[in-house]
Amino acid sequence: MAGLDGRGTGPAPGVEVTRRSGPVPSRTEIEGALRAEGLTPRSWSNAAGFVYGRHVHGYRKVLYCLSGAIVFHTDSGDVALGPGDRMELLPGVEHGATVGDAGVQCAEASRP
Repeated sequence: MAGLDGRGTGPAPGVEVTRRSGPVPSRTEIEGALRAEGLTPRSWSNAAGFVYGRHVHGYRKVLYCLSGAIVFHTDSGDVALGPGDRMELLPGVEHGATVGDAGVQCAEASRP
């Protein structure tokens, strides 16, 4: 499912979002799920309001929001992620991001 506009209301080319349903998995569970896909997860966090400038990756980025919130900015619109949400960003999609008011913790991995 792709998402735009806050919690996701339309397709965003090159962005796939899966919204959590039910309880938010733990960091250990999310990292285990990424490993089960053959990926190597790494975790990171940022304080409230941190801004990532626009950039691109040469790989498919797989990211879970563990806690807090982050909004990714693409040419097609904004994609907001909250705890338990998963985003896959295709290679070459230009994006930036802004961390929410409570900061954010994420787990991510790259898929060649």
